[in-house]
Amino acid sequence: MDQYGEWAVVTGASSGIGREIASQVAARGLSVVLVARRQAEIETLALEIEKTWKVKTLTVAVDLALPESRVAVVEAVHGRSVGLLVNSAGFGSGGEFVKADFAGQSEMVEVNCQALLELTHVFAKRFVEQKRGGIILLSSIVAFQGAAYSANYAATKAYVQSLAEGLRGELKPYGVDVLASAPGPTATGFGSRSGMRLSNPASAETVARQTLDALGRKGTVVPGGFAKFLYASLMTAPRFLRVKIMRGIMKSMTSEKP
Repeated sequence: MDQYGEWAVVTGASSGIGREIASQVAARGLSVVLVARRQAEIETLALEIEKTWKVKTLTVAVDLALPESRVAVVEAVHGRSVGLLVNSAGFGSGGEFVKADFAGQSEMVEVNCQALLELTHVFAKRFVEQKRGGIILLSSIVAFQGAAYSANYAATKAYVQSLAEGLRGELKPYGVDVLASAPGPTATGFGSRSGMRLSNPASAETVARQTLDALGRKGTVVPGGFAKFLYASLMTAPRFLRVKIMRGIMKSMTSEKP
C-alpha cells in the first residue's frame, strides 16, 4: 500500500496467471481493477475477492485487441488512485507460421504488444507524476531467443521483455518499479488455446507469488522450477544454439514435424 497506492489494474484477470495475480494483490491489501473479455468470470472473481480480502473491486469487460477498449480501461479508472499496473493479458499459438491464420497472428500482436504498450505508456506517465508506482509486464521464457513453431508469439514476448528492461532504467529515478516476469509452461488455459502440450507446468499460484515477491527487487524474474532450470541452461549457450534447442522443445509441444 505504501509503495503502490490504493488500486491495482490487472489485465487478463479472468483466468490463469492474471486471475491469480489479482487475488494475491488483493491479499496484500490493494483494491483491484479486473480487466478481461469474459464479464461473468471477472464478476465472479470480484465477489470472491471482496468477500475474502475486504477490498474494493472494479470490473472492466473489454477485448484488448480493440483500440477503443484500451481507452475504456483508462476512462474506467479515472479518479482512482492507481499505483500498480499488471499487464497479464496475452495469448500464443503453436505450429508453423505459414500455416497460421494471419488474422489471429495480427490479433496476437495487438493484444500482446500494442495494448500492453498503450496501457503501460498511460500509467507510466501517471506514476512518474506521482513519483511512485509499479509495472509488471508478462514476458516468457521464449522471449530470450527465437522459437520455431511459436515464432510470432516468441517475437511478441521479446518485445515485452526488452520494453520492461529499458523502462526499468528510465523509471527507477522517479520511484517507479518495473518488472518483467518470464514464466515457462504454466497450468492455465494457455495450452488449449495455443494448441500446445505443456510439459512440467508450474502452477499459476506459484508464478503469481514469485512475480509479486520480485517486484521492486529484480528487473526480471523467471518463476517456476522448470522455467528456472531451462533459463539457466539456455543462458550458458550462444544464441544460435539456444534457437536450435528451443526449436526442439517447441516441436515436442506441438504436432509439427521438422
